[in-house]
Amino acid sequence: MKKLLHVGCGVATLEKLPQGFNDGNWQEVRFDIDDAPEIGADILGTITDMSGVEDAHVDALYSSHNIEHVYYHQVLDVLKEFRRVTKPDGFCVITCPDMQTVAQYMADGKFDDPIYHSVSGPISALDIAYGHIASLRNGHEYMAHKMGFSLKLLGEFLGRAGFPKYLTKRRQDKHDLWAVAFNYDVSYEEAQQVFEAHTGVLLG
Repeated sequence: MKKLLHVGCGVATLEKLPQGFNDGNWQEVRFDIDDAPEIGADILGTITDMSGVEDAHVDALYSSHNIEHVYYHQVLDVLKEFRRVTKPDGFCVITCPDMQTVAQYMADGKFDDPIYHSVSGPISALDIAYGHIASLRNGHEYMAHKMGFSLKLLGEFLGRAGFPKYLTKRRQDKHDLWAVAFNYDVSYEEAQQVFEAHTGVLLG
């Protein structure tokens, strides 16, 4: 079995991740800041302190909406940690909000208007830019957002973190960015196949 480190897993399980991780070949290792029983973290920690994970420990890492929770000056260290814990032939899947789209809503004065509805209720530009307001109100201050990314900035950080190859995609209609960063040099064709299978997002 290949190992997947599910960073900031929350209550999401392997079955809720893209199809590429549900082919029966992946063992999920759950990593979260929250020790609540319903989350069931195997390793407790934060993305700024992943000392509980050994070097080259997993075949892949999946991080959904985590890197916006750290400050600008911490992003590079976080991505280097993602690379450290992933095997030399492994890869990292990263998704985060698209601040370029959110900024346009704000420029239009639509700060707290619902942009879309999630299982947590209506989501506004303020929720995306600064953190889910309802979660913050309920005392989960670690849910605050401290950083925002454009597709260009995300790619620049991945390159600076030392990933030799990465692919990125902006989904303007979904208000998010996706990246797959490889710990090894890979052809575009293979990278595209891995990207689409493990993000559920088409590059074309």
